[in-house]
Amino acid sequence: MKNIRNFCIIAHIDHGKSTLADRLLEHTHTIGVRDMMNQVLDDMDLEREKGITIKSHAIQINFPYKGEEYILNLIDTPGHVDFSYEVSRALAACEGALLLVDASQGIQAQTISNLYLAIDNDLEIIPVINKIDMDGAQIPEVTDQIVDLIGCKPEDILLASGKSGIGIDEILEAIVLRIPAPEGSYDAPLQALIFDSVFNSFRGIIVYYRILNGILKKGDKIRFVASGMDYIADEVGVLKLTMTPKDEMKAGDVGYIITGIKVAKEVKVGDTITLANNPGKMIHGFEEVKPMVFAGIYPVNTDDFEELRDCMDKLQLNDASLTFELETSQALGFGFRCGFLGLLHMEIIQERLEREFNQTVITTVPNVGFYAYTSKGDKLAVNNPSEMPDPTRLDRIEEPFIRAQIISMPDYIGNIMTLCLGKRGILINQTYLTPTRVELTFEMPLTEIVFDFYDKLKSQTRGYASFDYSPIGYREADIVKMDILLNNEKVDALSALIHRSRAQEFGRKLCEKLKELLTKQQFQIAIQAAIGAKVIARENISAMRKDVTAKCYGGDISRKRKLLEKQKEGKKRMKQIGNVEVPQEAFLAVLKLD
Repeated sequence: MKNIRNFCIIAHIDHGKSTLADRLLEHTHTIGVRDMMNQVLDDMDLEREKGITIKSHAIQINFPYKGEEYILNLIDTPGHVDFSYEVSRALAACEGALLLVDASQGIQAQTISNLYLAIDNDLEIIPVINKIDMDGAQIPEVTDQIVDLIGCKPEDILLASGKSGIGIDEILEAIVLRIPAPEGSYDAPLQALIFDSVFNSFRGIIVYYRILNGILKKGDKIRFVASGMDYIADEVGVLKLTMTPKDEMKAGDVGYIITGIKVAKEVKVGDTITLANNPGKMIHGFEEVKPMVFAGIYPVNTDDFEELRDCMDKLQLNDASLTFELETSQALGFGFRCGFLGLLHMEIIQERLEREFNQTVITTVPNVGFYAYTSKGDKLAVNNPSEMPDPTRLDRIEEPFIRAQIISMPDYIGNIMTLCLGKRGILINQTYLTPTRVELTFEMPLTEIVFDFYDKLKSQTRGYASFDYSPIGYREADIVKMDILLNNEKVDALSALIHRSRAQEFGRKLCEKLKELLTKQQFQIAIQAAIGAKVIARENISAMRKDVTAKCYGGDISRKRKLLEKQKEGKKRMKQIGNVEVPQEAFLAVLKLD
């Protein structure tokens, strides 16, 4: 065990994690020349197209050093904040981390958040300044920033370039010398922490784990502690570029296990694997994930619902930060209410459903859940506008509040203040972490950050702000239900729960949008936005004109008037019995309102 090193690479977006991983694999001849390509660990099409890492990837490297053979288990992690749950799970399987900082960019927001995650997990941190061969490299300044942040000595910081392979030997040496070997005992009962899993249509669910104590052999009868289910270990092994079977895995190893499980619900990330005949204790895994954005996902054809449910289960295996539950809607039928970590996460999930599972889905407008109290004192959970009790029976509504922490540069304090106060935020605290880093703490309603808050924050601060939040409970708010009426008929799917101060502006935009999208009828259509009985916005779609007097030429005016009166009666009757069809595009257009 003393020759095993488990480590991961953490950094802000685009600081060169995947490229450095490529060089480490190339340098240690883990991958043959024929298999080598850029971002070799990013195996998803989406990751290659967008140039980002979405999943953490584990791989084992053999490295000879001073006459001894060392086993290095490397986990390459994503940099984007929407996938920070991947990073926290990778850190739980490691003893050390390479903290990469781009020499031309310096320390950025995600560097700090990921560093704090690593420190919370008691990891040994090796700071590396990457891209030192770039023209804009500011090595002395970045060195000072790292020393300020971590409190290490300047000589502890390694200089490297993932692209040209400078400093790779030093990094491998530092991993062997500085990162502690895993602790654990071969004789203790088996304890293995599940940090990821993936669905394979031929072999069932493949579980990735890190063994803390004990030995796992092929053919052992194992138990998943959280679900209490027993299985036979058909195959165990280590993760090279492909899976390599072994007869046994010992404490300190990172590997995979195949048991032929087909049901996604039985495997949970953060669970513990132990032996059925000699069970060990549950390992305290990762904290549960906090979704930021909630939205409904519905199949385009209602018949595909069961198939979509299977696909969501399989996707959740591979992406543990996705949460979902059943939901029905009058307009869209059966579907799921899903929780995502951000809008990029939502977009990626939608793309993966389409590519990996051939599912075309409709995503509804993102929102949050409220609590409504009736005049009798009953407390109701309201996740959908249709669940809102009648205003006459309503005492008050409470909305979820969060404490938001924003770390940025002092230059952007004004922009951040304007943005947060405009979103009904309350400034609680402002502290300078270093002369170039300031932390602002706000209390804000969750409703206001769901939509586009994070995107706006990034653009207001040129991508320098990092944002973290924690829920602090519910507070009373003036939330109203806004209905959309077409010729005095309510359209349930377009109702929204919104703060009273925003309702009029939102209602007006919605009515204008619907006016563009609805087709003209033979009669006039009135589009109204209303709160209860009070109309707050209105648009009219004029009737199609049909010239009924065209056949009248010459003669008395009363003949024309008679025809027009007859038409007027017909239109009136039509309006009473005619109904307005709302096209699918209208529901989707509501999501795209700014």
